Amino acid sequence: MRVEATGCGLRPLLGVPEIAIIDLPPEPDLAAQPMVALDAGGVPPVLDPTEDAPVIGVLDSGVNDHPLLNGLVVARHLGEGIVDDADVWGHGTSVAGTALFGDLRDAIPAGALEPVGRLAVAKVVGDNGRFPERRTVPRVMDTAIRTLHADTGCRLFVLSLGDTNANLPQGRVGPWAATLDALARELDVLVVVSVGNRGRPRPFMSATSEELVTVYPTYLLEPENRLAEPAGAANVMTVGAVAGGTGLDARHAHDANVRPITQEWGEPSPFTRVGPGAGGVRKPDVVDLGGTAVFDVPSISLAGAPHLPAAGVITLNHRYTEQYLTAAGGTSFAAPLLIHKAARLLRRMPNASANLLRALLVGAARSPDAFERRLGAMTAAERVRIGGNGVVDPIRAAYSDDHRVVLYAEDALEMDQFAVYRLPIPPEFRTGGDRTIRVSLAYDPPVRRTRNDYLGTKMDFRLLRGIDEAELFEHFRDRDKSLEGAAPAVPERFKCKLQPGSDERASNTLQTASITFKRDTGDYGEVYYLVVRCLSHWAVDQVLDQRFAVVVELEHQPGIRIYNRIRERVQVRT
Repeated sequence: MRVEATGCGLRPLLGVPEIAIIDLPPEPDLAAQPMVALDAGGVPPVLDPTEDAPVIGVLDSGVNDHPLLNGLVVARHLGEGIVDDADVWGHGTSVAGTALFGDLRDAIPAGALEPVGRLAVAKVVGDNGRFPERRTVPRVMDTAIRTLHADTGCRLFVLSLGDTNANLPQGRVGPWAATLDALARELDVLVVVSVGNRGRPRPFMSATSEELVTVYPTYLLEPENRLAEPAGAANVMTVGAVAGGTGLDARHAHDANVRPITQEWGEPSPFTRVGPGAGGVRKPDVVDLGGTAVFDVPSISLAGAPHLPAAGVITLNHRYTEQYLTAAGGTSFAAPLLIHKAARLLRRMPNASANLLRALLVGAARSPDAFERRLGAMTAAERVRIGGNGVVDPIRAAYSDDHRVVLYAEDALEMDQFAVYRLPIPPEFRTGGDRTIRVSLAYDPPVRRTRNDYLGTKMDFRLLRGIDEAELFEHFRDRDKSLEGAAPAVPERFKCKLQPGSDERASNTLQTASITFKRDTGDYGEVYYLVVRCLSHWAVDQVLDQRFAVVVELEHQPGIRIYNRIRERVQVRT
């Protein structure tokens, strides 16, 4: 019987035993998919990339000749044992589309689609979704990256792949990760890797299906949810996933058969994996949009993209003759969203090293408010294991503005040496409310997975103020302790207490820390000192110097103009 009535009229019927079920009338599943249902006529035209647009290397299951990629694929490489470059498995085309255009949910309403670069494609996964058996995975990756780099000059690579079956203790890495670390250092390339997904058949080891909702997000910290190989690599950027909301649209607003796990944009995705990485380094480095999942009550299972387009990102469908676009979810799509931001940055700074790109990106990362609220009961260390340094703001990474200035340097240090950078502090920055200094450091040490101390060199930084330069150099210079004794201590009043502290970030090849001043700091003068140190380790006899990049951001409240004052000081010193 079909009835039209108010809720008050229907409520008494719920107590009648002869009535088995009351449900809403069925509706066609169209309202949820207006964008993924677009055909060629509904998608905006694709603009030609600029001549100097960067090349993005995609190592995946191949990339099909989707009409939106026409003329954008500049090179193809087939892994050994793979005979056809078609993307039969269907993963690589979607990853490539996300790398070039970002989330099409945001890009399509803006009008014409602007690709951030071009593609160099390596098909390293077969049509059955597996790696070739004739060569080891590290060998396949090494060949693919070297080939694309040599043929196209590609300096950005995205790997939305991982081995969830690698039985590695937490904090240890395998040969795949070590290979990526060595390549990143040797070729000066930025490699972005997804943390991997967990969720088959469930995203945690709990007894009841109801806990799919009620135990979130604490189950993310379970040992079984550790990073998938090679996400623990030290010289790459590892990306976890956050949700874009509940994953439900208007048609599910009153549907008791589906229960969302996440509530707001920025909460961790239910399937994202967690750190630490090699040798206990902070991983993931950052997070980005990867979507979410919902609990389907009748089937006692999880549902997400592509079935629920609102639960994922909108990207290219590999079967484009059937459907132009699709929805996709997972950390596999957080990684290309980050490489998309890195490509925008490289397009603006074409000569930037991989270390500088990493430092600028992590320096522009902030933890979403929803992430902090949802994980408020966890410790800071536990939140870092899930969300790293947060989500990268590409505008903050690429530009300064009137009240926020970004300074950077690329350099190299010999073992057990240090560099001192003078930071100009204008009068406007010494007063006037909250002011923040953020320092980010990236370096690419040699690695050796057969050692407990995986990294061959280590680096750190300190921020000092109000100290005499001679006293500073006397403290940090190398000395023979048997003849000269210990270095004189630096008084605590001269130290800027950056957070996280030096001990917490000591093992990371990508470090960022900040301090916020609330009181006036005029007594400390117009120059602060950033000290960057290179500490010898087992590679002391193999490495002449260690490359690095350091980025400093000085940010005042909006309306306080400091850019021109600092620019004048920097130009005078130059």
